[in-house]
Amino acid sequence: MLTQRSDLPLDTDSLSQFLPWLIAFMVYLAVIAMMGMLLLASTAARWDQGVSGTFTVQISSAENPDKDSERLQKALLILGKVPEVNKFETFDDDKMIALLKPWLGTTIVSGDLPLPRLIDVELKPDSKLNTKKLSELFKKSLTGVTIDDHSVWLERLVQLTRAFEGLAATVLIFIGLATIGTVVFTTRTGLAIHQNAIEVLHFIGAHDSYIANQFAGRALILGLKGGVIGLFLAIPTLWGISAMARQMESSLLPEINLDFTHYSVGVFLPLVISLIAMITARMTVIKTLSRML
Repeated sequence: MLTQRSDLPLDTDSLSQFLPWLIAFMVYLAVIAMMGMLLLASTAARWDQGVSGTFTVQISSAENPDKDSERLQKALLILGKVPEVNKFETFDDDKMIALLKPWLGTTIVSGDLPLPRLIDVELKPDSKLNTKKLSELFKKSLTGVTIDDHSVWLERLVQLTRAFEGLAATVLIFIGLATIGTVVFTTRTGLAIHQNAIEVLHFIGAHDSYIANQFAGRALILGLKGGVIGLFLAIPTLWGISAMARQMESSLLPEINLDFTHYSVGVFLPLVISLIAMITARMTVIKTLSRML
């Protein structure tokens, strides 16, 4: 149990018993918001790394399978002459069925549906390709060929992710402001309650900084207590969210992985909020006592 010697009976304040639970609630929200922000950032980075510099060529299915193979070979020849292309891979029927299983189930077999031919294309590092010109080139010699440029929807997806990151950061700012406001209120209330004792300390030569240290130390201890409570409440919540996400289809949601960095930040947050409480309490006491003189 954390304790601190004090010349002021701060332990008798009812607000001192209420403050740790308020800080625990703030820490709980802060940990959830911070974890969400870090997961969104890492997810956006993985999407960007995995999809940027790639696009897909889709060749619609024709009634004659021989024509599909002929059109596929022509498309591969065209791609082979594009200098920006690093490599390309053709999706066979088994791979197409594997991609469709999350939506159509496991009962589909090759031949049940007119599956298009897909070519996954990867560009050379730091190279850019005008997909519109390539699409026009395909249209001159082939029919039913479309290009799915991943950068179009990826850019929108990243923008949406960044918006949620900004929202999480805003929540963290509001949590910090709420913590500061709560500490200011409890500190001023404590000053009013112990005004007579503070006057006695002043009379025997105590400086404002000494009295401020009494309140600051107490705020730090209460902040650490509340931070530990909030952290222990947040850990099961995060574990539950991660467990529910793993039970869902991985193709529909990004994989949620909490690594050492995420847990380190989560453990670090209670200390940060405790330091904020300590600094706020000290500044509040110094400013309030200076007005009382």
